[in-house]
Amino acid sequence: MWQSSAAAGRLLLCSGRSWLQLRGYSSTVISGKTVEDGVLSSFRSICGEDGVSLGQAVREQHGKDESVHRCCPPDVVVFPRCVEEVSALARVCHSHRLPIIPFGTGTGLEGGVGAVKGGVCFSLRKMDAVLDLHPEDFDVTVEPGVTRKALNAYLRDTGLWFPVDPGADASLCGMAATSASGTNAVRYGTMRENVLNLEVVLADGSVLHTAGKGRRPRKTAAGYNLTNLLVGSEGTLGIITKTTLRLYGVPEATASAVCSFPSVQAAVDSTVQVLQAGVPIARIEFLDDVMIDACNRFSSLNYPVTPTLFLEFHGSERSLEEQVSTTEEITQSNGGADFQWARDAETRSRLWKARHDAWYASLALRPGCKAYATDVCVPLSRLPQIIVETKEDLIENRLTGPIAGHVGDGNFHCVMVVNPDDPDELHRVHLFTQRLASLTTLRCVFLSGKLHRSHLLVNPP
Repeated sequence: MWQSSAAAGRLLLCSGRSWLQLRGYSSTVISGKTVEDGVLSSFRSICGEDGVSLGQAVREQHGKDESVHRCCPPDVVVFPRCVEEVSALARVCHSHRLPIIPFGTGTGLEGGVGAVKGGVCFSLRKMDAVLDLHPEDFDVTVEPGVTRKALNAYLRDTGLWFPVDPGADASLCGMAATSASGTNAVRYGTMRENVLNLEVVLADGSVLHTAGKGRRPRKTAAGYNLTNLLVGSEGTLGIITKTTLRLYGVPEATASAVCSFPSVQAAVDSTVQVLQAGVPIARIEFLDDVMIDACNRFSSLNYPVTPTLFLEFHGSERSLEEQVSTTEEITQSNGGADFQWARDAETRSRLWKARHDAWYASLALRPGCKAYATDVCVPLSRLPQIIVETKEDLIENRLTGPIAGHVGDGNFHCVMVVNPDDPDELHRVHLFTQRLASLTTLRCVFLSGKLHRSHLLVNPP
């Protein structure tokens, strides 16, 4: 998703029959009426009549995210309002061996919310409180219905903000569950570096606080690091019902820029040299020529259709001048041109909205098609070669795959735009993703830790 969505992923407690089968919709030894009435009555007694839905439209809404993968609706959707209700619902599901699928905002790009074995979807949108804000300690605790934009709006008058930005307005607990990254990761880190504590409901309904109940430690050296175990677990270990996050002071000054380059090598060389020079750059994003062309069309921009870097700097007015001067000197020495600056908030917002809309810009290249993102992370020194070989592969196999990436971390996404009704194209995409995985392995690099079926397309959509 993740970045994504960032949806909370799946918690499969049952590897056999779906609940529809247990309810008697196929020949089973269990009486469907008894199971259906008993389970639904238990659900309604926990979260009320309006907290349980069997409606097809609601189930389909919760059976798909923004990925290419087909809708896999759950058998029932429940809407808990607090951790006690989540715990009670989980106990019912555990006693009946029903799959649980946590659902945040459905903004994921990897199909993680699909109820592949039916079961019960826990929609956590009603748990939307900002619970504890400690400005003097730079931390806050939120429930899973709180999104990153909602939190930053809440923090607007405090001089603080939460910088992890995967693009989508995702659930913060879902972002923790998927270990979301984003455009600010090069300076502020990913969710893994910014989660201090988690409240998690386990499969049997028990409640776990990974760093201790009510604790907000900035570091830990005693015992197991359970927080980092749960961050990135994608709902397979439990349902995250609260997360305590690290906050940062809003920078005194901010400036953004766009710079075009003659080649991928020149853009990446500039990135490496900027980081080596000690410039505390906040964002440095790469878009290839196909992606910048798509963004130009979709967002009504007019940037040169060449490999491009989007950059942003945070700091005081004086430090900003030094950062900008050093970066301009480095980029110009690598053939960078058309350096366009954005200092006012409106222009910066428009620039980064265009970057965040890259997914939709890619889809607009082929109306009616679907898209999914590969997610590859490599050492910076290998990035130019990998991207060049990837683009050659795309052209040779007649595939559409604009490339964008968090180049400061050596991470890039090839957004595959594919016709899901064309078996031949799906097969070519499947083979392409296998070659991409093999290519990174042969170059002694590694795939992103968030390895998912959509990254390698083990099961084509």
